[in-house]
Amino acid sequence: MKATAGDATGMARQIEAFAAALASGSRASWHTVDNYRRDLRFFRDFLLDRAATLGRKRDEVDPAAISPDDIREWLAALMKTRKRATVQRRLGAVKAFFRYLENTSGISNPARALRSPKSERRLPKVAEIDDIVRIIECDADASQLAALRDRAIIETLYSTGLRVSELIGLDWRDIDEELGMVTVRAGKGNKDRVVPIGEVALDALCEYRRAIEPAPESGQPVIVNLRGARLTTRSVENIVRARILRSGAAASLTPHSLRHSFATHLLDSGADLRSIQEMLGHASLATTQRYTHVSISHLKEVYRRAHPRA
Repeated sequence: MKATAGDATGMARQIEAFAAALASGSRASWHTVDNYRRDLRFFRDFLLDRAATLGRKRDEVDPAAISPDDIREWLAALMKTRKRATVQRRLGAVKAFFRYLENTSGISNPARALRSPKSERRLPKVAEIDDIVRIIECDADASQLAALRDRAIIETLYSTGLRVSELIGLDWRDIDEELGMVTVRAGKGNKDRVVPIGEVALDALCEYRRAIEPAPESGQPVIVNLRGARLTTRSVENIVRARILRSGAAASLTPHSLRHSFATHLLDSGADLRSIQEMLGHASLATTQRYTHVSISHLKEVYRRAHPRA
């Protein structure tokens, strides 16, 4: 790879152009665009750092000079410290970036023949129902409004199976109390979907809303900080993680475990996979089918503990 200093078509500028095209042309969500931009910046930083290590310090990278070996070396470095899913996502960002450059600038695509590392077959972490109850009922070390909000967050995530990024995107108008449904607007894959929400979670949301002053309007965000601004994904994840720790639930649980628990507990209670797929917003039924493995593993563990000759 050769790097060119101050190139008007350098990689930093091209990354921003690609992100803008991704946001407008494919109507990708801001979350997807932000992830792609960040992953490509990591790749650019790797190339610049490597050039500096070799005594060829540069200010910019020329995308036209990047070779398949440059990408392979980056992937090999990532595999030492990152999960395979992360490596797959970052390679996907690089492939999309070079497809864009190929179409717009005629640059040869060095990533075309590269294959992603095989996925790790990890089963999702699922909470026992008793753990869910402990997490919900764990008192938050905060003001009353914050405590009501945090309880509403946990209840809603477990009741609907929403991703944290989808939860923070909700406005009050998206919650239909009469029908007991929540509209998720432009979720993953840029598709809207409607998901049932239970009465207990609705009650928690209503109690939280009544405590907000002044009363929020229908077009305002549901999950906000004490100044009324929409919370970030990371803030909600930190809130959920803190409650998991305080509750004494299994330490291996994560905020995303509430979504996994939603799906697994529905499956254990007889819900069909197609319905669960719709509620989770999975594009492929194969993604949803992994919960059957979780359910079977759970049944086998129950059998092992309960049967006298297991």
